[in-house]
Amino acid sequence: MQQNLDNATIDYEEHGAGKPILFLHGWTMDRRLEVADYERIFSTRPGWRRIYPDLPGMGHSIAKPGLTCQDDMLATLLAFIERVLPGERFVLAGTSLGGYLARAIAVRLRPRIRGLLLRVPAVIPDTARRSLPAAGLAALSDAYEHKMRTLVQPAIDATAPLVHEIKADPARYSLSFDLAGAEKGFSAPTLILAGRQDTTVGYRDAWDIVESYPRATFAVIDGADHVWPVDDPGVLDALVDDWLRRIEQG
Repeated sequence: MQQNLDNATIDYEEHGAGKPILFLHGWTMDRRLEVADYERIFSTRPGWRRIYPDLPGMGHSIAKPGLTCQDDMLATLLAFIERVLPGERFVLAGTSLGGYLARAIAVRLRPRIRGLLLRVPAVIPDTARRSLPAAGLAALSDAYEHKMRTLVQPAIDATAPLVHEIKADPARYSLSFDLAGAEKGFSAPTLILAGRQDTTVGYRDAWDIVESYPRATFAVIDGADHVWPVDDPGVLDALVDDWLRRIEQG
């Protein structure tokens, strides 16, 4: 399915029916990673309408010339939401830079967000300012190599040059407003998941925002880097199941 917007044509897919939940993948990735990691969970949990878009310039979505920075990306996602979820309340999940954008959407649409999931979130977009662990995983499993070969690297290879250009400029890669200040007091059930060995975004920066989310569960997963989960997806399953239970209980 597609939505043609002012700054982009968004390609997306949907699964199931019921309460809507929107998934945002990371920068230079595509929706296939979110589908692979989450559809396993929802295959045994009916009653949810899962929406997986490709971000503009990634996957099958097209970034038009007017999209030049993260503010434009946010505006495009807000327009997409109004097309597919007009006026509806929904649940929101973001991975990596998708988590940064999910936080911003939650600021803009706070009354409509029933719950928020931030998985290995890029809290600070400027890579030079991130607090990172000294070492990553000591060894990579066959499953890890398979995920990199079949999902991660193909997504990177298909990314439009504009996406790389935006990331290379911290001013364009960051939102123009104070996101950390604006998100304070977000009271819907929240789940923040960080990898102890994540040398891409780290885990300490995510702890710095936890007080802005008074109903947040915060977990730092040992043996996890930025492509988590790989070898033990059951940990994600259990944490997401608890988060969804909290949302359903209101």
